[in-house]
Amino acid sequence: MNKVPMTVAGERALRQELEHLKRVERPRISAAIAEAREHGDLKENAEYHAAREQQSFAEGRIKDIEHKLSHAQVIDVAAMPHTGRVIFGATVVLVNLDTDAKVTYRIVGEDEADVKNNLISVNSPISRALVGKSEGDEVVVKAPGGDIYYEIEQVQHI
Repeated sequence: MNKVPMTVAGERALRQELEHLKRVERPRISAAIAEAREHGDLKENAEYHAAREQQSFAEGRIKDIEHKLSHAQVIDVAAMPHTGRVIFGATVVLVNLDTDAKVTYRIVGEDEADVKNNLISVNSPISRALVGKSEGDEVVVKAPGGDIYYEIEQVQHI
């Protein structure tokens, strides 16, 4: 099985979600199922079916998180020597060569990605164009709307 790369913060967030699902959601859903059973006929009991659906979703998510954590390769970029090269976990400041607009992205694992917060997946087209490049390099990102040209202004290991 392939390792699942994730940052220290990503691993922490998954462990917190797992704990919440096991300690809060499981008991809440079990109580909802027990209460719905008390209402009689289960075939036409919408509360029961909704609770069972929630239970199925929660158990599936628990299995998914446990699987990812068991195959996690946690990378602490702050502990790595700063070389100016873009690596997993690095924060990269880019300058759009056409507009001079600056944008900052952090390269994270698949589960941590959140474009609105400038956290991009290691598997995204931007990340694939950046990884292995160094400060001062120009990169081309293949986007659906056409190629975008950036210069790597700064690479941070924070």
